[in-house]
Amino acid sequence: MGGLIYFSAVRCADAHQINYMETVSAPAKIILLGEHAVVYGQPSLAVPLSSLRTYAEIVNLPKGSGLKVVAADLNNQEFYVNSASQEIDSPLFTAAWLLLNHLDCPPPDATITLHSDIPIASGMGSGAAITTALFRALLLALNQSLSSEKLNALAYEVEKIHHGTPSGIDNTVIVFEQPIYFVRGQPIERLTIGKPFVLLVGNTGIGSSTKSVVSDVRTLYEANVEFITEKFNSIGELVRSGRKAIELGDHLNLGKIMYDNHQFLQEISVSSPSLDMLVDAARTSGALGAKLSGAGRGGNMIALVSPDKAPTIKNALLEAGAVQVYQTIVGK
Repeated sequence: MGGLIYFSAVRCADAHQINYMETVSAPAKIILLGEHAVVYGQPSLAVPLSSLRTYAEIVNLPKGSGLKVVAADLNNQEFYVNSASQEIDSPLFTAAWLLLNHLDCPPPDATITLHSDIPIASGMGSGAAITTALFRALLLALNQSLSSEKLNALAYEVEKIHHGTPSGIDNTVIVFEQPIYFVRGQPIERLTIGKPFVLLVGNTGIGSSTKSVVSDVRTLYEANVEFITEKFNSIGELVRSGRKAIELGDHLNLGKIMYDNHQFLQEISVSSPSLDMLVDAARTSGALGAKLSGAGRGGNMIALVSPDKAPTIKNALLEAGAVQVYQTIVGK
């Protein structure tokens, strides 16, 4: 961007007249199968975690005030975007700038306050959820609309700032809020769920930088192309088999596939003792399958469970060191 940012004089639609306060939101996401390999052209499966969300509250300001963004959960980050704002080093500022320039609109006279229930650096897509909620709040305040496809493309541009070379899964599953089969560079495919299934998400409480782990995997790949490519190809086959299992409602097979995927992730050095401990606790207490989810080396693991065993497995995860356990039903 650089220096001052000016908005075109092209007239936008009149700003939306907010009745005191309005709220929009975006969900968390969980990768079911295929993390890391998806960056190298293999498929991945991801689902929204709709019980965990980021919220954006919009309140009108007096005319001429410009835009104020407050992110209480991001170190109380606060900044203004006026008709000519000095650039600051913030992905949120960049996100606001991207959308306003895409729409060719000046900033609305409003305060947007962001709150998130999604743990940061935990593989749940907190960055993409915050960006998406901010975009939706800006669109509401400006009385504008964008297709989900365009919103997703803009969110991906912000994801590049967060993660360097992201797969695009986070922004895609969060913007569309649907289970997806994802191959980088190919059209998004929505999953058909043969039978709803229950996932438990165990948070290790250990933060992990997706950008750093992805970079480490890239270094490993470049040093061992044939070996790592073989692992990624095997993960891709598991994802394709997992999709069939989901479509058929074959939870037993899906559980086995999840654990096989976890073992490959161990082999490319992205698991950790805390994640392995939670995966083992889930399996020994009756889970159908379990694996790490996301970048790894912290963050979350997921367990596929039958509804009747969910309470027992949740307790086992907490006893094994999970700081929080979330539950979601996929396909309900």
